[in-house]
Amino acid sequence: MGTKRAFGVVGAGYGDEGKGLITDYLASLNGGATVVRTNGGAQAGHTVVTPGGVRHVFHHVGSGALAGSPTHLSRFFVSHPMLFRGEIADVASKGGNASVSADPRGLVTTPYDMMINQIAERARSGGRHGSCGLGFGETIERGLRPEYALTITDLRRDDMRELLLRIREEWVPVRLRALGVAVLDPEDRALLGNDAILGRYLSDVEAFADAVSLRNDASLGRGVVIFEGAQGLMLDQDFGAFPHVTRSNTGALNMAAVAREAGFDRIEVVYATRSYVTRHGAGPLAHEMERLDFADVVDPTNVPNEWQGTIRFAPLDLDILRDAIRHDISRATGAGVAIVPSISVSCLDQLHELCKVHVSGKPRTIPSALLGEAVTEATGIGRLTEAGGPTRTTVEAGRRKAAA
Repeated sequence: MGTKRAFGVVGAGYGDEGKGLITDYLASLNGGATVVRTNGGAQAGHTVVTPGGVRHVFHHVGSGALAGSPTHLSRFFVSHPMLFRGEIADVASKGGNASVSADPRGLVTTPYDMMINQIAERARSGGRHGSCGLGFGETIERGLRPEYALTITDLRRDDMRELLLRIREEWVPVRLRALGVAVLDPEDRALLGNDAILGRYLSDVEAFADAVSLRNDASLGRGVVIFEGAQGLMLDQDFGAFPHVTRSNTGALNMAAVAREAGFDRIEVVYATRSYVTRHGAGPLAHEMERLDFADVVDPTNVPNEWQGTIRFAPLDLDILRDAIRHDISRATGAGVAIVPSISVSCLDQLHELCKVHVSGKPRTIPSALLGEAVTEATGIGRLTEAGGPTRTTVEAGRRKAAA
């Protein structure tokens, strides 16, 4: 591939904005492009439905796989071998590109990270942080301790079992005490000490290492890449409302870091938003409504679950949207990479004739057909078009449909 070009897909809210849709759309326009996961881990769920009705919710694999794109897991992505094996087989069975590479520096989740995560979140009771329960944040925390860190490179170590036993016997008790969990119930103690779980994890690690090739992020600069972000700007660890955030930078900052290593000096970033706002789990949500009275929401992916409850809704606040995007562009530009922004607005087809927004601190009801223009006017950024560039025409569905 002779062309060298970098795209980025960033959620501008709390996640579930249409990142899978846009990644798949860009992959369909740029045959052979590599989709690069630049933050988060398996807790992401990006849904793509092909024109033929094939549907997949992506967790590790990039959302361009059904359009033929290979996946690269950057040094900022946290891999989860326990969940990877089933996903890669599922993608392959649906005709997607199951080729995955990973930067050797990427962190790896263990079953003990999940256990700590779930035990601590249950102990918080009414003060939950909004975790997905998959151990992402705990993996980041453990990775700060070199003696307990587990990276992609380490998956090929001869002493993997011994490392995991040290994590279980030494790190877990220390971390739980730091989280205020002094006493474990018998069921949790049994799970932590279950050697069958350890054995199954070692099998998952072996399968992951066999399926994923090692590739440095710096090698990405030879073709077209699509940086696929996870979660959204309002959950960024340095921008969102702590502690209801994720342990990563959710915008273009990580993309810029990878781009610099790979020799890209600019990224064409699509900031994705729904035509309304959604949020999972605990944390503030401006203008929250029990149900949207101006839209018929269709969302088969985000069903209620034990860890985050039921999805929450609010009208789109154009001032919050503008400020989040401007902050993200400023950070990434400050990191030495030019950002060329555009905006995608999804779920327009779910709106009634009139919709609600907040502008300049005040609620407004506007014709739904004018929402795209309102977004453009408020942010000063053009919207993604069928040609793949920023103009004043909104892409709603593209060649495929997605919910996250």
